[in-house]
Amino acid sequence: MSAAAACATAADAARAATCRDSTAAAHLKFISIFTIFVTSMVGMSSPVLMTRFFKANRSLYDKALVIIKCFAAGVILATSLVHVMPDAFDALADCHVASKHPWKDFPFAGFVTLVGAILALLVDVAASSHMEHHVSYKALEGEEGKELVGDSYDGYDDVERVGVEEEVARLKQRLVSQVLEIGIIFHSVIIGVTMGMSQNVCTIRPLVAALAFHQIFEGMGLGGCVAQAGFSFGTMAYMCLMFSVTTPMGIILGMILFSVTGYDDNNPNALIMEGLLGSVSSGILIYMALVDLIAVDFFHNKLMNSNRRLKKLSFLALTLGSASMSLLALWA
Repeated sequence: MSAAAACATAADAARAATCRDSTAAAHLKFISIFTIFVTSMVGMSSPVLMTRFFKANRSLYDKALVIIKCFAAGVILATSLVHVMPDAFDALADCHVASKHPWKDFPFAGFVTLVGAILALLVDVAASSHMEHHVSYKALEGEEGKELVGDSYDGYDDVERVGVEEEVARLKQRLVSQVLEIGIIFHSVIIGVTMGMSQNVCTIRPLVAALAFHQIFEGMGLGGCVAQAGFSFGTMAYMCLMFSVTTPMGIILGMILFSVTGYDDNNPNALIMEGLLGSVSSGILIYMALVDLIAVDFFHNKLMNSNRRLKKLSFLALTLGSASMSLLALWA
């Protein structure tokens, strides 16, 4: 089939023309801005509030955190593999893009996803090395009252070593939460700008409800990681606000771009930008979900490894998180 034949049939073009209504589309977008903001806020804040509710019972609190984090990992993994990556591949496979050089010569979506994962690994390794050096240096300096060079724990007892390891783990969890939010924000901006530029009422109408649920589950995923990181209340509130406003701001930005430039969401340059940003965020989210969330809990979490029932519940939570987010791909 030629590129021209693949683009659209006459029937498809006629159907698209009947769905284009700028006034109705703008009305739906304003509804979606409020709806998505509220659902995003509810989704991300609920795990944080839930863990605070259990905080009086330390044992129950720790178990709740593990289960919520596993649900979060499932949501984030499904987001990357079922939502972000396919959208990125579709954008770069569009006939307006894939028929041109160099996009038709090389699988850029997969390659940029790979680059995103490697970049996430690079940030992870560099930050972990810095944190381990910084925390161990402070521990040595505090113990001996003088500056020491190096990362060695030689000469220190097990209690001090465990304390340093716990501090490194806490800082690592905070890093994971922040990098996850960056990856999710990329995705949210793409969703918002794409909707904001679209004038297709038939596409926007089902997206409003679907994206509301999408933001709830994605917010729960990020909120679960933020809750375990132990940020201050102000930092958690800021991260929650940033997640909640990203998609609505993307919608507003898309509306402004369209009104000023007439830059439609089917423009090849818009599709290329959407595909590249989506691929990068997909690679980041896949790495973070598999390496920093799932692998850490299922292979290195002492509480889960010592409690077979908790491990089963955590696996169930992971499955439910993945299934919930995957199911939304039917609509968004």
